Parts: sequence; C-alpha cells; structure tokens
Amino acid sequence: MKTAVHTAILLVSSALIAPIAFAEGDAERGEALAYTCLGCHGIDGYRNAYPSYRVPRLGGQKAAYLIAAINGYRDGTREHATMHGQAASLSDEQVADIAAYLATRGTATVEAGGSDVETFEKAATCVACHGQNGISVSPAWPTLAGQHEDYIIAALNQYRDGTRKEPVMSQMAAPLSDEDVRVFARYYSRLKGLETTQPEKAD
Repeated sequence: MKTAVHTAILLVSSALIAPIAFAEGDAERGEALAYTCLGCHGIDGYRNAYPSYRVPRLGGQKAAYLIAAINGYRDGTREHATMHGQAASLSDEQVADIAAYLATRGTATVEAGGSDVETFEKAATCVACHGQNGISVSPAWPTLAGQHEDYIIAALNQYRDGTRKEPVMSQMAAPLSDEDVRVFARYYSRLKGLETTQPEKAD
C-alpha cells in the first residue's frame, strides 16, 4: 500500500514539476495593491477569528500558487468570507501583481538552507511536491517551510473535511490521522522559509 501511494505521488508530481503557464505580474504595482492584504497578513501572529488560527505567512510564497489560492477564494473552492470578498474585487492582472510582489518578500524564494529539524519518514510523501526542506519544487505548489504551525493544521483539516477542494491534496490528506497532521505541521513550521511581509514604512 505504501509503495502504491509513493508511486502515485511521484507520477502526479512529475507532471506538475513541468513549467506552468501563468500571468507574470508586476511586483511594483503589486506592492501598492497588497497594502490591504497586509492589514492581516502583515501582522505576525494575527489570528483568524473562527476557527482560530494564525493567518498564513505569504512572504516568499510561490507566485503561481498565490494566484491559484486567490482564484480559489474567487470561485468558491476555498471557503472564507473575508478572503472571498477581497479576492472577488480583484482583476486577473491585480491578482498577478499582488502575487509577484509577495513572492519577492522572503527567503523562501531561494534554495533553502540547512535546518536543525530532523526529517521523519512520513514527510517523504510530501517532498515530491513541497520539496526538500519544505521549499516547493514546482510553482504550482506552496512552500511550507516557515509557515505557521496552526495554519498548516487548519489547511490540512480543510482538505480532509472537503471545505478546501483540491483533488491531489484531498487524496493525500484523507488518510492522515490527527497526530499525523500535528507532526507534519510542527515539522514544516520549524524550517527556514516563509516570512511575514511587513508594510513598508513611509519616509
């Protein structure tokens, strides 16, 4: 069973590692547009009200993934009333610009360095898409290194219960136990990577 799962993951990920076409945004325009986003995502430790978890760090996240995530809130495959309202107000060009800006704002845009966190066997199933040390190997999949532990738990649970709809992740998350989810989240949150993007201060 384990071998079959690993084989399936490798087949899926090999297709996804190929270059993915997406609109490349303008980071300079995105900086101005992202100011509203940073009202929540720019405060380290800022929490979603219910369920309670820290909103995700976006600095250094993959631009193509950010576009896909925002579009998920626009089309309803991701459920979050505030994010839906914000995303629905943006044009495709604005989404690409915001994603381009946020992608440049963290150390996860470069190859990950070493970590003092030991690897564990179950993480091998994630590496095919999310990369060694949690830095995504494909622009379509998110970097997990440095993400808030409780946000990773919330996201995995949404894939498990179907409130976040994505075919590959839904299949990967379904067999995980609550303890598996906690271990994955603890592991990736302690790696060096994503950062909280702070709004630029005026001179």
